[in-house]
Amino acid sequence: MQDTINTRGLYRFRVRDAAGVVVADWTDHNRVVDEGLDYALSAALAGGSPITSWYLGLTDSAPSPDAADTLGSHSGWSEVTAYDESARQAWTPGSVSGQSVDNGGSVATFTINADSTTIGGAFLASADSGTSGTLFSIAAFSGGDVTLSAGSTLEVTATFTDSAA
Repeated sequence: MQDTINTRGLYRFRVRDAAGVVVADWTDHNRVVDEGLDYALSAALAGGSPITSWYLGLTDSAPSPDAADTLGSHSGWSEVTAYDESARQAWTPGSVSGQSVDNGGSVATFTINADSTTIGGAFLASADSGTSGTLFSIAAFSGGDVTLSAGSTLEVTATFTDSAA
């Protein structure tokens, strides 16, 4: 019997208005890009250097994730930085259990600082800013873009699961 490894990600998004009231809550699957898959194989099986810090960032409207995307080259989307925090938010994972890991104990929160900010997805990368580093995955909102007002927040929880199929 042959098994394959299937790496999947699920991003949970929660929007709160300026008063802190939850106005939307949904999940979307992601695309683990080629660079992320190569990194996982290198770090786990080929003696590559582990990356110990990961960060969540936001994309603009209607992102088109592609397997070839990297932080330095991704023609299907642009990064959104219209939030109060000084950089991408740290993805702080809990312990791996049942072939799954997430940042549910430390949800990444982005406080929007400009009215009419359109967001279409999120990504996980090894750098807190800039175009250098490793892009692991990107998730596009399946229900369409969201437009947020200053003072609202977008909370992002990313869960990654490996399974033998």
